[in-house]
Amino acid sequence: MTSPSSGEEVTHDLGTDPALAPSLPLGRDKWRKKADFLLSVIGFAVDLGNVWRFPYICYQNGGGAFLLPYALMAVFGGVPLFFMELSLGQFHRLGAIPIWKHICPIFKGIGFAICVINLYVSFYYNTIIAWALFYFYSSFTLTLPWAQCGQPWNTPDCTTYNDTWGNASKSPAEEFYTRKVLALQGSDGLDDVGEIRWQLLLCLFLIFTIVYFSLWKGVKTSGKVVWVTATFPYVVLLILLIRGATLPGAWRGIIFYLKPNWEKLTSTAVWVDAAAQIFFSLGPGFGVLLALASYNPFHNNCYRDAIVTSLVNCLTSFLSGFVIFTVLGYMAEMRDVEVEDVAKDKGPSLLFITYPEAIATMVGSTFFAIIFFFMMITLGLDSTFGGLEAVITAIMDEYPKTLGKQREVFVLGLIITSFLGALATLTNGGSYVVKLLEEFGAGCSILAIVFLEAIAVSWFYGIQQFCKDVKSMLGFTPGIFWQVCWVAISPAFLAFIIISSFLDQPPLTLFDYQYPDWSVSVGYLISASSFICIPIYMGYKLIWTPGSLKQRLAVCFRPEKESREPTIEFGRLPVGP
Repeated sequence: MTSPSSGEEVTHDLGTDPALAPSLPLGRDKWRKKADFLLSVIGFAVDLGNVWRFPYICYQNGGGAFLLPYALMAVFGGVPLFFMELSLGQFHRLGAIPIWKHICPIFKGIGFAICVINLYVSFYYNTIIAWALFYFYSSFTLTLPWAQCGQPWNTPDCTTYNDTWGNASKSPAEEFYTRKVLALQGSDGLDDVGEIRWQLLLCLFLIFTIVYFSLWKGVKTSGKVVWVTATFPYVVLLILLIRGATLPGAWRGIIFYLKPNWEKLTSTAVWVDAAAQIFFSLGPGFGVLLALASYNPFHNNCYRDAIVTSLVNCLTSFLSGFVIFTVLGYMAEMRDVEVEDVAKDKGPSLLFITYPEAIATMVGSTFFAIIFFFMMITLGLDSTFGGLEAVITAIMDEYPKTLGKQREVFVLGLIITSFLGALATLTNGGSYVVKLLEEFGAGCSILAIVFLEAIAVSWFYGIQQFCKDVKSMLGFTPGIFWQVCWVAISPAFLAFIIISSFLDQPPLTLFDYQYPDWSVSVGYLISASSFICIPIYMGYKLIWTPGSLKQRLAVCFRPEKESREPTIEFGRLPVGP
């Protein structure tokens, strides 16, 4: 089919029932293969958090016993929301902003809030990938630079495990991370973050260059890249699992990882952690699933996709636990201490201190370091692709006439914005900024947003209408289980996490640094800056909609009807005769 406005050949998916399917935007891209879509969704859902966050949370919350609340939260909360977003994106074939015109227009601010959150995430998440790239480059040496003391960045406190340790002792791996990579010694905290580190600046520039050339042409280019970035981590995880299982003491780590502590299940905190872990792992609410599914054929079986990709994500988290804890058991054996003593690190420290330290003692350490950090880079890139594609799709679908033919330029502008926003994270105190953004950029705000999304779809758009939409795509109506989850259980699951998060606010710290009160206040402002898009748009919509208050409310809550008029501009093309 040829576009009347450009004369270029474009592909359309018109094999749908015109009475049920929304019209397809003219010139809209589509996946080359089904596998491209599946790998993109898996790549987004399986990220660095699967490698560091799940193993840590699992052993902290009862080991094998934690799998029970984790599975329940997945079945009744995470997977239903995952399926809902894939269905919405595939049916309406629009990004996170314009899709609300056809669901419940007054909630359109949710789309803008999602874009703001994804920008915040891009400011810090790519810096973590840049750290991995720094390690990757540093690994190309016969002796890993964090294997021993005596380096220019080491202090007199640097102590190997062959020496006598004191209270102030630091391992070579810890000093490499804190003094060489992060250069924390050049910062006094958020009050004085110091100068930008040119090495990290170069690493981040290379990361964003890869991201740009993966996204600039749309899903037909990113769909090719994910064949490497989404599959390579599984090859590395398998290699590391086999190597870890052959290390002395590996069994100690596995027992520590899986040994159930059923008493932990009586703690509310364990259930909150399970709910939060499955939610942030699967990633509904970020607009990524909407965007990726919007390029699917109308009759694609998104139900099966949701089940398969959710299972892959959860099993990957479980597998990562074995990869991490076989090595932690080995380290405990090597140090002659308990596994708990070497498993206390969490977050990036687990990946940038504890695991590299273990790798440095292995035969073939250079090889394992190279593949490990390359795996981290690919895991991070997939999630970055998804987050930025959500913003690109949302804004381009909202302004198709303006941006329809300018994707390359728009993506470049978005990449430059993300790069400039990340500059503060590249300073000597940049890790403090990363922690602040990680804590507040996509914390309770994204939970509140997806809570409103579930309410808007199930209660205002209507569960019957939504199920009718799903039936028009799949040929069957979702069962009572899914309907009950969407209407009640999943929103309750989200409300449970939000309320528990507000009730439990531990002090914000990183290493030995205690965040000052003013920085926490800034964090709350960051959280509010995205969520506030929702009430602002609601007020705007109510004010500018003509008619009485009753008429305005009726218009604002009623889905807008689509025009079946053909157009020669970049807009909507009618489906069917």
